[in-house]
Amino acid sequence: MSDIILDTDTIQFQKDLDARGLNCPLPILKAKKALAEMATGEVLRITATDTGSVRDFQAFAKQTGNALVHHSQNQGEFVFYMRRK
Repeated sequence: MSDIILDTDTIQFQKDLDARGLNCPLPILKAKKALAEMATGEVLRITATDTGSVRDFQAFAKQTGNALVHHSQNQGEFVFYMRRK
């Protein structure tokens, strides 16, 4: 199995959520609300600083059926792309 590298500059998203400075469970709750307002197949970009957010968003994706398309970390910021189911 090979690693797939995505160019995050080319990922298209319809909504952007800034969850920087928020601790668990607020980033997940805000993402859940934002996804509920979106149409099926649309992508939400979330930016967070909570170190537990990677684990939280992976679990959230499994529980809700929304796809975690990509996530990355850069200088203490975590960026997630979630596609609404």
